[in-house]
Amino acid sequence: MSVFLWVVAVILVITGIVGVVVPVLPGTSLVFVGLLIAAWADGFVKVSWFTIGILGLLAVTSFGIDFYLASFGVKRFGASKLAMFGATAGMLVGMFFGIVGLLVGPFVGAFLGELVMRKDLKQAGKAGGGAWLGLAIGIAAKIALVFTMIGIFVLAYIF
Repeated sequence: MSVFLWVVAVILVITGIVGVVVPVLPGTSLVFVGLLIAAWADGFVKVSWFTIGILGLLAVTSFGIDFYLASFGVKRFGASKLAMFGATAGMLVGMFFGIVGLLVGPFVGAFLGELVMRKDLKQAGKAGGGAWLGLAIGIAAKIALVFTMIGIFVLAYIF
């Protein structure tokens, strides 16, 4: 049974790492569940519940990263609050349209929000670009977060 759990854990962690870059998959959540199963496979002897709690907090942090950084990128380019709201709404709506929706949604949402607020195509384009920049920074941050989670797990397992 323990070998089976380890195989499932490794598959989930690898799928989760891919999911951090491919927005359709819940990457950080899959990595967390994979690490939880790996700890369970060992009976939580080497990796304690305390460590799992820390990994859980890091996983929860990743949810805020997407929404915060999309609006941060928009704000950095001097966009209105409506554009920030639009970027977040675009990301939420985009989730229902797969990868393309997740990539285009924040741009379109920020663009439309800024266009409604200021009626300036150039500024609306900047707001949309800022949403994309925030999305790219968010992916980079989640990659760092996932490898931090894996590192914490490995250190706890070894020591």
